[in-house]
Amino acid sequence: MYYVFIYMYMTSLFSLLIIRSHIFLCLLSLEFIVVSLLLILLYYLIFYNYGVYLLIICMVFFVCEGVLGLSVLVSMIRCYGNDYISSFNLW
Repeated sequence: MYYVFIYMYMTSLFSLLIIRSHIFLCLLSLEFIVVSLLLILLYYLIFYNYGVYLLIICMVFFVCEGVLGLSVLVSMIRCYGNDYISSFNLW
């Protein structure tokens, strides 16, 4: 079962590296990474009979990360009209 979570994590990292044309797809890949890390942490905590308080703290940080990503996406769509990374001027 643990290898399934590792496979999810590696697949999501691979998709983040390959699909980089839209910010929305990057955020979706990041959320998939977060879910796989959360499942790995849950498996670890249940397997070794630890408390799940760390899991709740991590979930709070993951939700904050998702909200910040969506706010960046909304502000970029309002400013530029699309979510292409190529239209985002980094200079």
